[in-house]
Amino acid sequence: MHNRWRLATPVPILDGLTVLVFVIIGRANHHHGENVDGVLSTLWPFALGVIVGWTVLMSQKQSGRSPRNGVVVMLCTVAVGMVLRVVSGQGTAFTFIVVALVFLGAVMVGWRLLLYRIERHKQIS
Repeated sequence: MHNRWRLATPVPILDGLTVLVFVIIGRANHHHGENVDGVLSTLWPFALGVIVGWTVLMSQKQSGRSPRNGVVVMLCTVAVGMVLRVVSGQGTAFTFIVVALVFLGAVMVGWRLLLYRIERHKQIS
């Protein structure tokens, strides 16, 4: 168990960085700018979503490295993030939900898929 967690330690950080990049790109594309207050106000709902996703994975003793784990984190991130945006008055639009699912899914699942293929290739060689 200790080795499994040690290997997974950078994984939540990568998920958090993915969300940060998503927020910065989104704010830049919508002319909101990238000031710290603005980024934080957009970031916190999705950051809590990542935490919920990782709580789910940890409760199931998952490493977080598999593509399936990426789907879990992505879905929790988007679901919790959107609900908290609505509750906090930030709002959501259908297209925003779709963009969040596509971007976060592509990145959170994509790098895990790449890692899976690299590890699988090493086992075959």
